[in-house]
Amino acid sequence: MIPSDFPPVLYVPCHERVSDPSDARVLLGSTRDGRSSLLAYSALDRLRTCMGGNQPWIVIPTSYLSSLKVVAPFELVLLDVVVPERARAS
Repeated sequence: MIPSDFPPVLYVPCHERVSDPSDARVLLGSTRDGRSSLLAYSALDRLRTCMGGNQPWIVIPTSYLSSLKVVAPFELVLLDVVVPERARAS
């Protein structure tokens, strides 16, 4: 279930830039305890601050998370997480 205070759209990091969002492959990670996670950002400036300006991304309606989970299974959505510079896209 999506919390009521989630933003209406999310900026989701991807593996590469694409012209058609349906071709996007979202970045999935894993937590220390082994669960799969989807990073998502509440605004484009937050994605750029937290992941760097070179990170490819797509924007999706928050309501699309359940559909995204079918094609890219994840257990958690982590919102506005800062990624260490050494792990960012170059």
